[in-house]
Amino acid sequence: MSVSAIDRAVSVIEAMAGATAPIEVTALADRVGLPASATHRILTTLAERGWVVQDAESSAYQLSLRIAVLGFRHLETRVVSDIVQAALDRLASRTREYCRLAVVDAGDLVWVARAQGAPAGLRYEPDMGQEIVLHATANGKAWLATMDDATAGARLAARGLAANRPLGPNCATSVDEVIRQIAAAREAGFATAVEEAEAGTAAVAVAFRASSHDEAPVAGTISVAGPVARIHEGRFTELAAELHRTAAEIGELWPIRTFGQRGRPTEERAA
Repeated sequence: MSVSAIDRAVSVIEAMAGATAPIEVTALADRVGLPASATHRILTTLAERGWVVQDAESSAYQLSLRIAVLGFRHLETRVVSDIVQAALDRLASRTREYCRLAVVDAGDLVWVARAQGAPAGLRYEPDMGQEIVLHATANGKAWLATMDDATAGARLAARGLAANRPLGPNCATSVDEVIRQIAAAREAGFATAVEEAEAGTAAVAVAFRASSHDEAPVAGTISVAGPVARIHEGRFTELAAELHRTAAEIGELWPIRTFGQRGRPTEERAA
């Protein structure tokens, strides 16, 4: 790729980062001073790589949350509002474990916030830049459990059970096995993963919605994780109760000042 092409792509990304809503191709082209055809080619490439998403109704484009993932890798920044982060901090304080929040974006889950509640000593400190392997993580299974089996199975089949990093010894090896696990998660009201994402660790997770209404869309998941010596079956019910408490709290907070419907920050005020 030429320096000029890179410069154009960066200009498009920077212009989209400052937008408060999805942008149409012609408007974006005017903003960056490029022909509409060239802008469309750049957007197509960025979409293929998962950096932008296209609105199905308006055909306009906006950045995906992959930018946020890079931010975590490089600067360890947070992309949720202070009030939502505070709810996660309270969960970490009550459980005295490592807690994370992931949001649904562009048909996937991405990590966006964390809080460490474990005291000094044996702590779980995973890389926030890691992908969320749906079939091997409590967060992934909690999200899949909000879907019917056909939808969850299709998503798993399309994505496959491979990962770009080593997984734990208890990781599921077939879609049917994962479907059974998420069925159990629906019945229990929470999902678990014990030495599935990685050896020696376990997690409990639940989904949360974009508001306090039961019919609101699922916005993401929250989890409590740590060493298997502390996160074990004897604590699952206790941790799930704390997670549901926080999920309800976040559902109340989510519309006030957090991510908008398609993943962009908003500054709404409660009526």
